[in-house]
Amino acid sequence: MNRTDARPPLAAADQHLVDGVLAKNRRSLAKSITLIESTRHDHQQRAHQVIEALLAHTGNSIRIGISGVPGVGKSTFIETFGLYLIEQGLKVAVLAVDPSSSVSGGSILGDKTRMELLSQRPEAFIRPSPSAGSLGGVADRTRETLLLCEAAGFDVVIVETVGVGQSETSVAAMTDIFMLLQLPNAGDDLQAIKKGIVELADLIVINKADLDPQAAALAQAQLKSALSMLRHTTPGWEPPVLILSALKSDGVAAFWAEVTRYRETMSASGEFIAKRRGQALAWMWELIDRGLSARFRGNPQVKAKMPALVEAVALGHTMPTLAAQRLLGLFEGK
Repeated sequence: MNRTDARPPLAAADQHLVDGVLAKNRRSLAKSITLIESTRHDHQQRAHQVIEALLAHTGNSIRIGISGVPGVGKSTFIETFGLYLIEQGLKVAVLAVDPSSSVSGGSILGDKTRMELLSQRPEAFIRPSPSAGSLGGVADRTRETLLLCEAAGFDVVIVETVGVGQSETSVAAMTDIFMLLQLPNAGDDLQAIKKGIVELADLIVINKADLDPQAAALAQAQLKSALSMLRHTTPGWEPPVLILSALKSDGVAAFWAEVTRYRETMSASGEFIAKRRGQALAWMWELIDRGLSARFRGNPQVKAKMPALVEAVALGHTMPTLAAQRLLGLFEGK
């Protein structure tokens, strides 16, 4: 690196956070995440510098995204799986995203309560975050939080989404393997399964199989049939469909074996690194789009003219295309 590109030294408080994260200090990690989740401009500037200083220490964990309809048992599965990983000598971080109220903006953030046993283990770190209106089933700063957990030495980082839906696919764009949890009776109604989610899934798990083993076996067969008719997004990988009971801790070892096989298969073909590089570029463009939108809305000329143009469009007096052109012209200084 050219000396002129060297980063300026961090402020003492931020260097303390960096040192603490690298020392695997949970308090430093929690404070760093709080910093990056802050919406204050000065905090955002500090957060970028902290992440930049930690970037060389990231990328060594396996990133697992988990989605599924409410009631499918995501929290129970994650707790059982996390405890299994700890038994294997691994450290696990869980980034659980809770839905925010569209009225109050509040969020329950109850994942630590639902994962009581896992939250008590020193080898585990659970961070619930509100979605705060963000689409994609993840919080606005989940990617940055994931990197901080990697820098803190966690071997496995699990990202749990708020649920399953057509817009809740962003977790697949920030994790190495995207897993979809299904219920045993889901196979009876394939119309209820979102095609886009299934195509993104690298692994499908039918949970709560202990409730109805016959229904779980039927769902497994029907999902395998459905997958054969879909075009999967990960080249060189056929998504397996597993049967599991998180409550009984039955099938968790087989699930981890498939995750390991996925990483080995993708690493051997070069797809693992290619996927991460593609995700980093997609993240950059997403941030550019978000930044341009914020600057557009904050432009004084745009802010001055927007109320009148919005009203004109709503009343049908002006075409939306014309109003958009006028506002963009003001933003560009034309």
